[in-house]
Amino acid sequence: MCQILKIAKSKYYYQINKITKTEINIYENEVISAFKESYKVYGARKIKIILARKNIILSRRKIRRIMAINNLVSKYTKLKYRNHKSPVNNDQISNILNREFSNKRQNEVIVSDLTYVQVGSKWHYICLLIDLFNREVIGYSAGTNKTAELVQQAFYKITWPLNQIRLFHTDRGNEFKNKIIEEILLTFNIKRLLSAKVPLR
Repeated sequence: MCQILKIAKSKYYYQINKITKTEINIYENEVISAFKESYKVYGARKIKIILARKNIILSRRKIRRIMAINNLVSKYTKLKYRNHKSPVNNDQISNILNREFSNKRQNEVIVSDLTYVQVGSKWHYICLLIDLFNREVIGYSAGTNKTAELVQQAFYKITWPLNQIRLFHTDRGNEFKNKIIEEILLTFNIKRLLSAKVPLR
């Protein structure tokens, strides 16, 4: 376009930058004021809404630029996971694997663990069942509570006969020590393995 209009590119970019700087100077006080009124909590998204109520239309990009120039950083509380301590499984079950997780046959050893993910403003739990043969996820479940039912539901997702599983290895989390889990292991003749106890420090 610059070639067709016979305008130097430098002049074009100079004008663009000049307009941007002018807009920043005009609305700088408005952005700063909205930020301070929010007790330094609002970010560009909410400040844009506040300004729109005053018939001031600014893009979030421009608001962020004004905030960056003035060192305005939103202080918001990030959701943190609170680790709830629960009793551990102290059963005298040996750790046959001893962290030897390779060179296993298919269905020989299934390992499981529960982890947490943030969904919206809440924490949810995921249970995975993994075949050590090829690290394939063969069963899974998710829910709002860290319970044995999650493990049970993960077993129900396995698509081949459960009696093909020889060993079931987990940590000593109490969610794996439950009548529901014991019945599954007993019914399908699956031997339980537990990780070694972590020494107290």
